Amino acid sequence: MAIFTGAGVAIITPFHEDGSVNYEKFAEHIEAQIAGGTDAIIVCGTTGEASTLTHEEHLEVIRFCVEKTAGRIPVIAGTGSNCTETAVYLSQEAEKAGVDGVLLVTPYYNKATQKGLYEHFKIVADSIHIPVLLYNIPGRTGVTIQPETVVKLCREVPNIIGVKDATGNISMVAKMMSLADGCVDLYSGNDNEVVPMLALGGKGVISVLSNVAPRQAHDMCEKFFEGDVAGSCKLQLDAIPLVDALFCEVNPIPVKKAMNLMGLEAGPLRRPLTEMEEANAAKLEAAMKDYGLL
Repeated sequence: MAIFTGAGVAIITPFHEDGSVNYEKFAEHIEAQIAGGTDAIIVCGTTGEASTLTHEEHLEVIRFCVEKTAGRIPVIAGTGSNCTETAVYLSQEAEKAGVDGVLLVTPYYNKATQKGLYEHFKIVADSIHIPVLLYNIPGRTGVTIQPETVVKLCREVPNIIGVKDATGNISMVAKMMSLADGCVDLYSGNDNEVVPMLALGGKGVISVLSNVAPRQAHDMCEKFFEGDVAGSCKLQLDAIPLVDALFCEVNPIPVKKAMNLMGLEAGPLRRPLTEMEEANAAKLEAAMKDYGLL
């Protein structure tokens, strides 16, 4: 059984102006997501700026999210690393914290072979007892998990159950799902590909859009599952201009700007990320107004 179906939010990590984690606002964001119909919370991922959190901060944010969510919806923690032993450590600690699953990004920078990727993911998965989702995002990591490798991992490692796919390559996803014959739980990692991924057998989306529009992201999936494909497709197409604006600079720069424009107090970014360029911020604000968020 899938960890969740529908729209899971790739939740931001709010910071104070001094750069420390703003737990008060984080609690408010968690409550707003649950109230907005979000189906799962994915904490400490790319959108959560996990790459600039210390290990101690990383684990404390995960613990806090589990505590505040209190079992109402699943919590999946990003615990990947380009160092296998670090990924094992973070995953084991996240399991102790009570998460429902972990999300393991493809090791970045090392540029492992498919054999290396297989062994990395298997070692981490074997070190814990909770479900594992792979995270295929070559634009960030420089490495692609090939369809055959994803399927092999899902077939041979009992707790590796699926993949968040942010490759942007629908043809490759179709090949993977054909090879999988039902053994891979697929989640879209791109907000502009939710309906296409669902049409290929996907379980849902791990969404940046959900930070500002949780109900719409949830409904996009729910309508599809209920058989209202036209309604789902309309929600997808209506969101495209906003999604484009949310990715006109590297994530999570625009989504934090969007949340701050909405008064949701996401706070600043940690370096090396910087605030949006003025022209892009204007484009984002216009798209938000058109979408009805402002």
